[in-house]
Amino acid sequence: MRIKNKLPLLNVLYDSLFAYPAPVNLTYFWNFGVFALICLVIQIITGLALAMHYAPNIDLAFISIEHIMRDVNYGWLLRYIHANGASMFFIVVYIHMFRGIYYGSFVAPREMLWVVGVAILLCMITTAFLGYVLPWGQMSFWAATVITNLFSAIPFIGQDIVIWLWGGFGVDNATLNRFYSLHFFLPFVILGLSGLHLVLLHQTGSNNPLGVTMGGDGGNSFSPYYTIKDLYGIFLFLVFYAIFLYFMPNLLGHPDNYIQANAMVTPPHIVPEWYFLPFYAILRAVPDKLSGVCCLALAFILLFILPILHQPQIRSMRFRPLSRYLFWIFILSLIVLSWLGGQPIKQPFMALSQLLTLWLLMYMLFIQPFVIFLEEILAAPSPKELEVAYLEYKKYINYHENI
Repeated sequence: MRIKNKLPLLNVLYDSLFAYPAPVNLTYFWNFGVFALICLVIQIITGLALAMHYAPNIDLAFISIEHIMRDVNYGWLLRYIHANGASMFFIVVYIHMFRGIYYGSFVAPREMLWVVGVAILLCMITTAFLGYVLPWGQMSFWAATVITNLFSAIPFIGQDIVIWLWGGFGVDNATLNRFYSLHFFLPFVILGLSGLHLVLLHQTGSNNPLGVTMGGDGGNSFSPYYTIKDLYGIFLFLVFYAIFLYFMPNLLGHPDNYIQANAMVTPPHIVPEWYFLPFYAILRAVPDKLSGVCCLALAFILLFILPILHQPQIRSMRFRPLSRYLFWIFILSLIVLSWLGGQPIKQPFMALSQLLTLWLLMYMLFIQPFVIFLEEILAAPSPKELEVAYLEYKKYINYHENI
């Protein structure tokens, strides 16, 4: 205790990892923030190891990847951990964000916590795209060509931005070097934002499935209750990760990326990684390039300002049935939109993409705020529902008190 008082950093770590008070009724959905941190650490460590053998040159990049896979001791394992780790990272972050929307974790006083979380997602998408280009396969090259060309839609300065991104007048060696440098740098930005995310979380405290704070209960200390729960969840998550890693490491990738990049041969159908597919479908839904970019930008802007657009007095959708049904329709729409993003650009896929894009934007911008307004007036929780919720909460408290 004396050492802890003399070293402020140890005091902060102790308060964050052991003495931090957490609600007693958190479910395993609250473990996904820890899973995301585990994924980030794995990605940074494996990325540093792979960087020791990777050559950021268009003549050597593809060969260096094959060298890592075939000649470096356990290089195949490092490469598969890193490649599948990106997918695992997006899986846990998407679930983490959807849980936050469902239980109202973005509502005051947690607005800045949500904004920093969306900034982390945006950095993740950028980092993953840059990393997807590095193997210099067919999909890597053409994804870089298509996505960077989107900036040309910006009036007046768009073409200058594209030339700056390319480092010339086409996707070439300068482009690969720039993407490699940024891909190496951005994970540390994500790490810094994650630290800020944790600081904001500890300032405001964790939300809980009921979305309410019961007076007189300060919660349990984070350790040992939630450290044990997190360790169990991490074990199950790593088992899930290992199944992909050892039994189907290429399931989430595209086979064309095992063909070296060739600027003279355009693939019949350009498909990005699965975690980009909803955004790719939104881009393709509008035939006009500038309008497609604006729709995609609007989707991210709506995510950032979600705490302003959606301000339910009752946080958890458990007590808001109409919002709950619309939320699951929203999730199903995203899944279908992801599937459409991997389909050819033809009918009826384009019409469905346009319809779902319009629905998703309208849902976030107008429909859900209106539904929240209606529910505040017509569908407030009954005394019976609140009594059941309170009894459930007290059950958790009594259980932990008896341990």
